[in-house]
Amino acid sequence: MLLQLPSQANVVSSVTAEFVRDIIAVFPRLLSGTVFLVLVYLLIRFIKAVLRSALGRLYADEEQLIVDLGVTMASLLLWFGAGLTLLKIVGMGDVAASLGTATGFVALGVAFALKEMLADTVAGVYLLQDADFNEGDRVTTASVTGTVTGIDLRKTRIRGDDGDLIVVANRDVEKKWVQEVDSDGEVEESAADVGA
Repeated sequence: MLLQLPSQANVVSSVTAEFVRDIIAVFPRLLSGTVFLVLVYLLIRFIKAVLRSALGRLYADEEQLIVDLGVTMASLLLWFGAGLTLLKIVGMGDVAASLGTATGFVALGVAFALKEMLADTVAGVYLLQDADFNEGDRVTTASVTGTVTGIDLRKTRIRGDDGDLIVVANRDVEKKWVQEVDSDGEVEESAADVGA
């Protein structure tokens, strides 16, 4: 008996027909995914604008870092959730579940590795909001006495009495700081207080 091999034309036509059937079967999911992405993009832009406006009214101009951090974190979380939802819409729900779980474990590892940086950032937010701790104030903190020259999210800069600029991690400043008083027992006015 002779085996007959299908002709090349039959192979090409059957492969092409199967490819077209697969595209037609996937098209509704791709269309749904595309519509979802467009709507999510517009929604996230709207949420970011509202959040930036609300935080902008809540924090002063010199605390713009807090506003930017809040908007960036919210944006990352929203886009991550949108990505997982998109995977579910296009039929990759198992991948979305695995990715969500794996991301949780990675986030735990990153948080543990960056715990000091996160502590500095949280302390920086508190210091920036503290009405008693401003640029121009004389303070003693972390074995440093001097005038506060700058407060960022992670570090505070203090000009020491000898003129040296000392950079101190915010977690060390927030633990314990004392505002210096003048010889009359009153708190020295900071440059921010004098300008107000």
